[in-house]
Amino acid sequence: MKIRFLFPLTIVFILLAFKGDKPAYQIYDIKGKESSYDALLKNAQKADVILFGEMHDNPICHWLEFELTKDLYEIKKNNLILGAEMFEADDQIALNEYLQGKLSDKTLKDEVKLWPNFKTDYKPLLEFAKTNHLNFIAANIPRRYANLVYNKGIEKLDSLDSEAKKWICPLPMKYDACLNCYCDIFESAGGHGGENLPKSQAVKDATMAYFIAKNWKKDKTIIHYNGSYHSNNHEGIEWYLKLENPNLKIFTIGSTEQAATDTLAKDAFGIADYIICIPESMSKSQ
Repeated sequence: MKIRFLFPLTIVFILLAFKGDKPAYQIYDIKGKESSYDALLKNAQKADVILFGEMHDNPICHWLEFELTKDLYEIKKNNLILGAEMFEADDQIALNEYLQGKLSDKTLKDEVKLWPNFKTDYKPLLEFAKTNHLNFIAANIPRRYANLVYNKGIEKLDSLDSEAKKWICPLPMKYDACLNCYCDIFESAGGHGGENLPKSQAVKDATMAYFIAKNWKKDKTIIHYNGSYHSNNHEGIEWYLKLENPNLKIFTIGSTEQAATDTLAKDAFGIADYIICIPESMSKSQ
């Protein structure tokens, strides 16, 4: 009799233990249905371009970026290309030299405009590319040119010399003020900065899309790390990518924070093909 009752009681205790865990994240699909990392990976490997939308200060995002990159490499090997918002296009030569072992860590720090959390959050990705001889795209517009758009208007980019324009999407840049991502920026700023503010965001999206499309080749997969707002709702970078190459198979990952992760908030439904939901109490990277 003891044996007959012990097994069910053990199962109950195990289930209670799991129920009492505090999950670090939960993955949902585009319809808000609970999913898994395995499902995300299975679908990501079919894509030409993966836009991994992160929250810049969230350690779960950075950990999953590295894990997904590592797992995709096991499948794709040298057909995998990395790219990121966090590196500006005019730093590409120095970045290449670092990947080739020609620059020290100190020289990289001196020569490249690194983000404050580079060492903890983006250097592991760069080192992975270096170790495995993978290309890494410095995709973003140089910040000084995005600031020029914000302060003086997008027309001021026309006055730059041809050398400077190499690090920007081709001009004139198409712009749709009706896209939600740009409407939201305009409205949240209360009109401050006028159309220059959303256009300064759009020129980042357009430039990242331009360099992603430029570096993609048939049978290759590019995984690009960017703020989730740059690719949420299949707008931003994805919108511009489709202008560059409408045949690209694009897969998006979004990130959101909630008080609890057991149900995805309605306003996060559809922001990406897969959504990483993380407790808002999660620690932040510096």
